[in-house]
Amino acid sequence: MAHLLSASCPLNISSCSKNNSPNSLKKCFSSLPTSLTLQTSVKPFKTLPLNRKNAHKLLSVRATTLQQPTAKTGSGSDQTSGQESRPTRVMVIGGDGYCGWATSLHLSNKNYEVAIVDNLVRRHFDHQLGLDSLTPISSIHDRIRRWRSLTEKDISLYIGDVCDFEFLAEAFTSFKPDAVVHFGEQRSAPYSMIDRSRAVYTQQNNVLGTLNVLFAIKEFSEDCHLVKLGTMGEYGTPNIDIEEGYITITHNGRTDTLPYPKQASSFYHLSKVHDSNNIAFTCKAWGIRATDLNQGVVYGVRTDETAMHEELCNRFDYDGVFGTALNRFCVQAAVGHPLTVYGKGGQTRGYLDIRDTVQCVELAIATPAKRGEMRVFNQFTEQFSVNQLASLVTKAGEKLGIEVKTISVPNPRVEAEEHYYNAKHTKLIELGLQPHLLSDSLLDSLLNVAVQFKDRVDTKQIMPSVSWRKIGVKPKTVSA
Repeated sequence: MAHLLSASCPLNISSCSKNNSPNSLKKCFSSLPTSLTLQTSVKPFKTLPLNRKNAHKLLSVRATTLQQPTAKTGSGSDQTSGQESRPTRVMVIGGDGYCGWATSLHLSNKNYEVAIVDNLVRRHFDHQLGLDSLTPISSIHDRIRRWRSLTEKDISLYIGDVCDFEFLAEAFTSFKPDAVVHFGEQRSAPYSMIDRSRAVYTQQNNVLGTLNVLFAIKEFSEDCHLVKLGTMGEYGTPNIDIEEGYITITHNGRTDTLPYPKQASSFYHLSKVHDSNNIAFTCKAWGIRATDLNQGVVYGVRTDETAMHEELCNRFDYDGVFGTALNRFCVQAAVGHPLTVYGKGGQTRGYLDIRDTVQCVELAIATPAKRGEMRVFNQFTEQFSVNQLASLVTKAGEKLGIEVKTISVPNPRVEAEEHYYNAKHTKLIELGLQPHLLSDSLLDSLLNVAVQFKDRVDTKQIMPSVSWRKIGVKPKTVSA
């Protein structure tokens, strides 16, 4: 029983969402093409904090098709001598999300055979919290169909939850990945700090989902290379240089190389630390090959692929829950809202362009870790403080005739607002990363996107509404 949804298969489950009973679902699916054999798994998404009286249920759609994608050759091909070349098969978990969608298209364009695995819950979060992407984004089905019509390249689609091991096992045995890119986690620190239920959901979803991926690799694809998206936030802000994953120390006359100490600053970041520890253990115990990409803050919306058609457009988050600093500042400038600097604004982090995210993932796949090895790459290209970002956006706005003001707002987070920060990031450069640095032209482009869609901005979502210190037991809704 496989879970493949072909790009050419016009399956859309949105019409079923109003009534999720088993009988209604069977009726809804009765009109599907006879070349599909369907089974549905309908169960409450237990750990998702919803209003139980009106809770929607998450669907795992399981389907087999009679037609398999045609193999293509290219930079994603396995050129093993003496064998017919075939494309490297890459499963992108979380491929409907911000980084995942851009990565899926980039890899497909490079002639990798790509499968997206996603439960589409990120879209549900928007509905749940009254949020929306600045840019209109098409359904995953329309996205994939459009990509095929433009490029004649297939992207397979598996809709389901990686916390459901039965689903994940069937996806693995059906697709047989050579590499797994794992974006499939709740990725927002503020979301994890809204209330107890979301903190629990974040850790449960992220840690158990990653454990399932590790067990799937061990059981069904033991030579598969795991490329896991971690975060620079695992390190915190120590008063020493941040190395890439490991640090050599001498203590009481003895020297050893150890994992770099972690000082996570939210329940989200803590889930990433747990992931890293679990991955490191399974590399030692089972011989799994893994690359942990500790990614900095990502900005931008366009890659070469997402710019090909409006239906391929990526999401652009600007709210206080999912929006990242530079993207938020550009939207604030576009609508005439003062840039909201948290506290003193000295918080310094690593940043990178979304185009470099997809490039880094491709480099990691093309040069996989050895069996039993867990590599750690710090994935960012430049370091900025919040105040520096605000200054850059102010100057870019002036060139476009936009008057930009900055205000300091109470910091909702528990973090150092002035600190030392020097993180190493050489390994991906050594592999061939060619960075897109934050230039005036890029800022102009970001601001122009924000101006283009400023009528879609909900100004009520701009100010921070989640407090680290006020997180409570009772479920609550971010102000609508």
